[in-house]
Amino acid sequence: MARPGERPQVRALRRWYAGAWVLFGLAPCALGVADQPDSSRAPALGLLSVLGLCYPITETFPGNPVVRRNTFLGVLIAGIGAVSYLMNGAASLLITSLPHFWILAGGPRRAVALSGAATAAAVAGGTVRGAPDGEPLTGNSIAALVGYAAGVLLGLWMHRVVGQHDERARMLEADLADAERRLAEAQRQQGAADERERIAREIHDTLAQGFASIVVLAAAARDGLRSDPDRSGRQLVSIEETARENLAEARVLVGAASQGSVAPASAARTLRRTLDRFAEDTGLTVHAELPDVECDQTTRIALLRCTQESLANVRKHAAASTVGIVLERHPHGVELEITDDGRGFAVAGSRGFGLDGMRRRLAELGGELTVTSSPGEGTRILAMIPARA
Repeated sequence: MARPGERPQVRALRRWYAGAWVLFGLAPCALGVADQPDSSRAPALGLLSVLGLCYPITETFPGNPVVRRNTFLGVLIAGIGAVSYLMNGAASLLITSLPHFWILAGGPRRAVALSGAATAAAVAGGTVRGAPDGEPLTGNSIAALVGYAAGVLLGLWMHRVVGQHDERARMLEADLADAERRLAEAQRQQGAADERERIAREIHDTLAQGFASIVVLAAAARDGLRSDPDRSGRQLVSIEETARENLAEARVLVGAASQGSVAPASAARTLRRTLDRFAEDTGLTVHAELPDVECDQTTRIALLRCTQESLANVRKHAAASTVGIVLERHPHGVELEITDDGRGFAVAGSRGFGLDGMRRRLAELGGELTVTSSPGEGTRILAMIPARA
């Protein structure tokens, strides 16, 4: 029966040793009974049988395992003494039984004491039986004492080795726990850094763009108050709407629900509203091909953010007159193309926060951003997001 908390190696050792004990301890003694006087044969065989049966019985009998082990060791000590008396010495049985004490006693001190008691019983039994012949200390007794001394030395050495192994195991467990703690802390810090980066990107793609639009619209409305009050009024309405949208975006960011910033809707309708606002605010000509493609919320958000960033770049840097946007669904995914006829730029030297942010956002979805431009030739932005399983 397996003991609670017992290591598999110890359980295997106990079973292996129990078989070896029967084979090399009890069996030779049983064979040696044939050389004993008739009066000793039956009692000796009976005692050996009791010892052989006692171990499996105490191992499988229900109850307190400590009591069962101590019961077996007590029977073993008495049995060794009795067999030694009946057979004029039992050094071989004692020596093969010594590991029982180190395995079952529960500690080196108890093992030394109990194995010493067994040795004393073996020596006493052989001495009493050999006393009439004038041999108070027989060869069996000397062998028992030498075996006991060797067993103590070997047992203490093995106990030390096992203790060192257990100490190393405890140290490894402590190191592993410390490594797991540090890994968890690193993951927490990385998660916080990723969250800060996400919030920074969302602020740039939403609030910052909205504030930039408000600044431009406010300046245009101020300049046109006298010359074109109707247009200034529309621009003030746009300022109000943009401010409301920014407020909603800010609430979403504070609530750590970035994907809630785009209400469930088709990508085409979402992009159309953004383009209409852009055309009204800037007066630029916008050509759009926006079929109602089906895509999930995450893809809609990425498409909207790329559109917002691209249009913000057109507003701030391109000096364009015409903007084109095409949304297409392909077997491999969704593509969004945004073009303008502005001044263009050298792509090789451009690494602004906006382009990098778009690249990272698309990369998180397995997509990619392609920028094609040169000075005086306008700009083409192509965002590709693969189909999601």
